[in-house]
Amino acid sequence: MKRRPGPVRHIPLYGTEAFVHTRSTYTQYGSQHVSVVSGLSGRLPAFPWDKLEPYKATAAAHPGGIVDLSVGTPVDPVPELIQKALIAAADSPGYPTVWGTPELRDAITGWCERRLGARDVTHRNVLPIVGSKELVAWLPTQLGLGPGDVVAYPRLAYPTYEVGARLARAEYVTYEDPTELDPTGLKLLWLNSPSNPTGRVLSKDELTRTVAWAREHGVLLVSDECYLELGWEAQPVSVLHPDVCGGSYEGIVAVHSLSKRSNLAGYRAAFLAGDADVLGELLQIRKHGGMMTSAPTQAAVVAALGDDQHVHEQRERYAARRAALRDALLKHGFRIEHSEASLYLWVTRDESCWDTVGHLAELGILVAPGDFYGPAGDRFVRVALTATDERVAAAVERLA
Repeated sequence: MKRRPGPVRHIPLYGTEAFVHTRSTYTQYGSQHVSVVSGLSGRLPAFPWDKLEPYKATAAAHPGGIVDLSVGTPVDPVPELIQKALIAAADSPGYPTVWGTPELRDAITGWCERRLGARDVTHRNVLPIVGSKELVAWLPTQLGLGPGDVVAYPRLAYPTYEVGARLARAEYVTYEDPTELDPTGLKLLWLNSPSNPTGRVLSKDELTRTVAWAREHGVLLVSDECYLELGWEAQPVSVLHPDVCGGSYEGIVAVHSLSKRSNLAGYRAAFLAGDADVLGELLQIRKHGGMMTSAPTQAAVVAALGDDQHVHEQRERYAARRAALRDALLKHGFRIEHSEASLYLWVTRDESCWDTVGHLAELGILVAPGDFYGPAGDRFVRVALTATDERVAAAVERLA
């Protein structure tokens, strides 16, 4: 399952230039070559989005321009109250703390109790992070996992779960039902509800059963809940809800992001909530690594978590775009599976995902092929709702 690093190649360097190679980076002192990095990138899979470039060029050549529904990046403005909070904190000459200000921790604990139904959340149960992707990629390493340890994630999943395991040199496995996994060596179990890419929502019973199984086998369960605010045909539930965790956060951590719900992808704002012992250990490690959220961003997050109105307004925008795209795709001959939540429609024409990508690119519409998220997605594509109303209307017109 792991890829062995490729052979080191010594590349001649001249003067003070440093050349980056896919396997190693070198600097020169006199005539002696010194290896600075060896094989790290060789542990990683090929970057999937590069394969989409020819289709992007085809879509961009459409007379009406490209409608890019491939990447789930927000396009709507940052709410004004959040911008004002950021600007007010702009004069922040000192270093921020990794744990965040008391005001930030109050905002996170209050939101967890108000929005997730969690009980008795203290400052020790929360930790700000520098965007959720950073956390997913480096959590296995920060937990001290390595060869012989196993990381598990869904059969169809965000690719960074695998990247995190590879960076730590850990083994990785995928699952359909996590409670059917072999717990031998399993140290980290990722859940993702609502799912990226499928939009599937795990029921309260499924979550409760999985939390109990993980605790029985001493496996840390980390639930990626970044799309929890975007339930359409189902109401997502957090692992921190007392009906799921029994009122105890032992062995569980939830990951939340403000990128989608508040259009803060550019701010890199997210947080963890759950087991105080796990978060306390991560806090110490992240202090040494300087993994701190900027002070202006911390102030912006306080404002964002204290206001529900902007989240409701953004939900309404996505709901309208979702309804328009869903209807147009169905009329065009697509079948939609799951997609009861999140920012995506998981659709198929029962053909190779790349044939579908090519077909839509000819219409000037770019989508993500399903096999980016695992072999089980090879006959699906993921359609993002993150385009302006004008671009969504253009896609609807072309599909008609």
